[in-house]
Amino acid sequence: MPKSRLRKKSDYTPPSNATAVKISSGRSWVAPLMLALFLVGLVWIVTYYVTSGTWPISSWGNWNILAGFGFIAAGFGVSTQWK
Repeated sequence: MPKSRLRKKSDYTPPSNATAVKISSGRSWVAPLMLALFLVGLVWIVTYYVTSGTWPISSWGNWNILAGFGFIAAGFGVSTQWK
């Protein structure tokens, strides 16, 4: 059986002009807005329960819970923009 040829591999040399790549997405507003919406929703729901439905908007009744979860859902919606 014939013997296969051996290939000579050159040693790896890293690139000499390597520059650092700065990743800037320009979306620094996403995380603070997301956290703010989460907190507003949480505070809205807790305030509704602690005050037995008189705060934040008494005429809404149990719809205050939906409003709080709406803020939280908006926070999740904003979080999809986070890179």
